[in-house]
Amino acid sequence: MEKKKKRLVIRTIILAVLVFAIGYTVYGTATKEKVELVAIGSEAPDFTLVDLNGEKHKLSDYKGQGVFLNFWGTWCKPCEKEMPAMDRQYKGFKDQGVQTLAVNIAQTDFEVQNFVDRYDLTFPVVIDKTKSVMTAYNVGQLPATVLIDPDGKVAKIITGEMTEANIASYMELVKPNKE
Repeated sequence: MEKKKKRLVIRTIILAVLVFAIGYTVYGTATKEKVELVAIGSEAPDFTLVDLNGEKHKLSDYKGQGVFLNFWGTWCKPCEKEMPAMDRQYKGFKDQGVQTLAVNIAQTDFEVQNFVDRYDLTFPVVIDKTKSVMTAYNVGQLPATVLIDPDGKVAKIITGEMTEANIASYMELVKPNKE
């Protein structure tokens, strides 16, 4: 009889701990504030990442140009749908001072290269292998795009899939003024 009581007490304690843990997780998730990627108007965090050709891309090197900074993954269906439209718009805006930089989130070079080849993408694609850039920009959901003006300030933040018309208007937004 004594063993049954001990088992009952231990099981009750384990159950109570589990209920508390689940309750705490649900409460934490429900009350968590929505984290914005970065503040609009703030200086865009600088970073250096390497593209699939081994070339370094440092964000601050693009100062004076608008930057369409897109965070994505090969497994992300909305990312996959918007990539060809981004490439078409990149081709039209790159000579107008708007750069596109696609930041893949920690996938292998092989996976990313296959994706780039499948869609024949021409804009620079870099891989954030350590997720440090993703963390600096507080990216949670993919796709996420940060528009950076020619002064290096965050102009707009977009989460979720974009249409080609959206992409064109966003690139127009960060296009440098030609005087």
